[in-house]
Amino acid sequence: MADPLPDDEPCRQCGLCCRIFGPGIAPTPENVYAWIQEERTDILSWFVAFMEDRPPVKCTRLLTEDLGSVVFFEMRHPETGEYVTVCPFLKRISKERYICGIHRVKPEMCWNYQPWIWGETYFNRCKGLARDQYRGFPGTD
Repeated sequence: MADPLPDDEPCRQCGLCCRIFGPGIAPTPENVYAWIQEERTDILSWFVAFMEDRPPVKCTRLLTEDLGSVVFFEMRHPETGEYVTVCPFLKRISKERYICGIHRVKPEMCWNYQPWIWGETYFNRCKGLARDQYRGFPGTD
C-alpha cells in the first residue's frame, strides 16, 4: 500500500493534473542524462529528442554526449510514434488515487508542479484546492 499523505500535503493524489497535463511532460537534459546513466529504457522509450543538427532521435538511442545538441524533448508512444493522451507513468492504485510509477526519477517539471500556486501552475480543478479543506494555501482564500 502507498504511504499515507502528510496532514499538511495539499496533493490528494487524484491523478487529475497528471491525466490532463501528463502528455505534455518535457524532461530536462539533466533528467535524460540521469535516465541514460541508470539505463532506464522504460522511461527513455517514451521520449524523442529533437536535435539542432539532425533528425529527431528516440531517447533510447541518445548518448550522453548528444545532449548538448538537443533542442527539446517530446513524449511519444514508443511503438507508434504518436502523441500520448495520458502520462504512461501514472498508476492507479485505488478508485480515486493515483501515484507516479517513476516517482524517484520523475522529470523536474513534475517535481516542481504545484497546482495551488496562483500565477505559476494554478489548476482550479485540483481536488486539493477544496476551500473547506485547504483554507490558507495560496489561491484558496
